[in-house]
Amino acid sequence: MGSKWTAADVPDQSGRTAIVTGANSGLGYDTAAVLADKGAHVVLAVRNLDKGAEAVARIKKTSPDAVVTLQQLDLSSLDSVRAAADEIRAQHPRIDLLINNAGVMYVPNRETTAEGFEMQFGTNHLGHFALTGLLLDRLLPVDGSRIVTVSSVGHRILARIRFEDPHFENGYNRVRAYGQSKLANLLFTYELQRRLAAKGASPIAAAAHPGFSDTELMRYIPVFVPDIVWKIFTQPADRGALPTLRAATDPSVKGGQYYGPDGAGEVKGYPKVVASSAQSHDEDIQRRLWAMSEESTGVSYPL
Repeated sequence: MGSKWTAADVPDQSGRTAIVTGANSGLGYDTAAVLADKGAHVVLAVRNLDKGAEAVARIKKTSPDAVVTLQQLDLSSLDSVRAAADEIRAQHPRIDLLINNAGVMYVPNRETTAEGFEMQFGTNHLGHFALTGLLLDRLLPVDGSRIVTVSSVGHRILARIRFEDPHFENGYNRVRAYGQSKLANLLFTYELQRRLAAKGASPIAAAAHPGFSDTELMRYIPVFVPDIVWKIFTQPADRGALPTLRAATDPSVKGGQYYGPDGAGEVKGYPKVVASSAQSHDEDIQRRLWAMSEESTGVSYPL
């Protein structure tokens, strides 16, 4: 395996089942497409089934033998998360990979989920926290199973967990809200890994970030940048998906590792282990967030 890890380095995935959230476009689509091409049974967990069906058709056109199925999932509704988890559990007695990829970014005005959570925190963190907890018993017995959660360089930008006002009821700032949600993704990953390790469980938890990738998420970026300039500083979605794919499939990955691009500022490049903020490694914050997440979602983990 060369130092420049690419999709060609993804090992054979035959016999494995992978759940990928937000897999109808962008990073999720490219992640799912590679896993399916490598032989995994990939479940595209998507909010819009019509767009999901289009994604299935695109994957099958490139990889005719791919086994790809759809699952409706709206992470901004805990009822939808519970229904999706029930259906996935009924159809899949084992899960090898759970890739928590879906997300929203820089929502211009304060919006809320069905439960009244701030949209970015509710979707990016709480929805995935609930889904992972509800599916965990399908991952626990499986040797080599992994939970990969997609974070962002945004976890460093104006980011902290606002325990006093996590849903920005007293003054909304979209950059702070996004940063909080992406910091939460890392705090969750590290706390989950510690709990899994303490139990001696099979799964490992890892995280990844795509650098600056040219996807639909960027439509709300809070500064005006001409397209020609933006293209220079971003990488295509298939390259942005590589850190996730490496965290999910590279045999050398260890629990609690965080993968991102190897270029300057982790903006773009090939995937490698990268560092996250000191705040993301604060065990007190991790435990407090976990407790708040359990209370908010009503989902408790068997750990």
